[in-house]
Amino acid sequence: MTAITDLNACALKDAIHARSVSAQEVMRAHLDQIAAENPSCNAIVSLADEGALLAEAAAQDELAARGEFVGPLHGFPHAIKDLSPARGFPTSMGSPLFAGTMAQKDGLAVSRVREAGAIIIGKTNVPEFGFGSNTVNPVFGATRNPYDLDRSAGGSSGGAAVALATRMTPLADGSDFGGSLRNPAGWNNVFGFRPTSGRVPKDPGEDVFYSQLGYEGPMARTIDDLALLLSVQAGYDPRHPLSLRDDPAAFAQPGERDCRGLKVGWLGDMGGSLPMEDGVLDVCRHALATFEATGARVEEIDFPLSEPEIWNTWLALRHWGVGNAVRPLYDDPSKRKQLAPHVVWEIEGSITQTGRDIHEAGVARTKLYRAFASLFERFDVLALPTAQLFPYSLEKMWPEEIAGVAMDTYHRWMEVTFAVSLSGCPALAVPAGFGGARNLPMGLQLVAPYHHDLDLLRIGRAYERVAEWTTIRPDRKNA
Repeated sequence: MTAITDLNACALKDAIHARSVSAQEVMRAHLDQIAAENPSCNAIVSLADEGALLAEAAAQDELAARGEFVGPLHGFPHAIKDLSPARGFPTSMGSPLFAGTMAQKDGLAVSRVREAGAIIIGKTNVPEFGFGSNTVNPVFGATRNPYDLDRSAGGSSGGAAVALATRMTPLADGSDFGGSLRNPAGWNNVFGFRPTSGRVPKDPGEDVFYSQLGYEGPMARTIDDLALLLSVQAGYDPRHPLSLRDDPAAFAQPGERDCRGLKVGWLGDMGGSLPMEDGVLDVCRHALATFEATGARVEEIDFPLSEPEIWNTWLALRHWGVGNAVRPLYDDPSKRKQLAPHVVWEIEGSITQTGRDIHEAGVARTKLYRAFASLFERFDVLALPTAQLFPYSLEKMWPEEIAGVAMDTYHRWMEVTFAVSLSGCPALAVPAGFGGARNLPMGLQLVAPYHHDLDLLRIGRAYERVAEWTTIRPDRKNA
């Protein structure tokens, strides 16, 4: 008999709704899995009281006994990324300034997950304020890669990806500004989806017209599971004027596309402009060659814009967006002392910016979007790696160099994701296989035109069918 924690999310949903397993059995199984796996990986933080969680599960079983189900995630244990507020749980954001700060209400995406029947069990670990792609912070420490505990899990959705890979949760929510969802998905052999801008509305804060680079999205172990969570997260919200009105129910059962004749543009290392660790491109090329078995045709291409154009646009908008968001902490001298150096660097980068700087970055971003649009006139999907190196040593906060090229900022090594972020196009992170000196996971970004989210998921399902490595678990990768 398949263990409950080994069931994919769609199978678990069916089992709960058929009452072949109870919510209490599901909760007990996942709590046991957390007890077994979390001490070594440190993916889930702020775990709720066991008795309270089992009581919530019992209440859901009482509803099920009457034929009443809260929603598609009825009885699912779910841990929220620790950047999003979840009522009754601390939103520490990995910062000592907010450690233990209790949320009084749910964020928008969190409320949708809870309304779909999920039981919130705790939070998943993040870097401080979500800055960077290494899940290490002074509050909860480091989240370790389950495929090699001495290596980074990626970030900022590192805790979410590890919780999935180790079967501690059936689904996970992530968020992605500059690869925060795609990189950890790739490094933990799971799937992650950065949707089209506005597909999953952000919390209705004060900057609803400017929040166009960081999005929330689903993470899962299969494409169907990914689509299931997206169907819950997505949907219009009147408080967010940029949110899309498409019916999210369309994602619940995405189906699969016939990929015969599908044209894939392989961008690789962006025409040699991005340094890559040995083996990264080989793993991704092998994954794409396997994908060709579905009938897809892969062609290696260059990107129309140069690396400096992309980087300068990214850096200006990054400073502006995240630097100003945490600026009040910097303005308080006592709090500034508790900020990590790279957080201070982002803030100080924003202080010197002018209105003209932001205008020029916006114009450059439009130029980049049109470069993507020109490629989509020739190709159905574009492909790149999810990172420029395999998971690196946790002894370092970020890589100092790649292939002999020095990394001058804490996120320079993630440049391979930045152009996609700036485009606003949907991006699906899929497992590409294993490689490098330690035989560790790498991911592949599949990018589709604006609003083609459903088609991208269908393409991803065809890819998943031929990519046998997607089912390799941490404890048996070398079997």
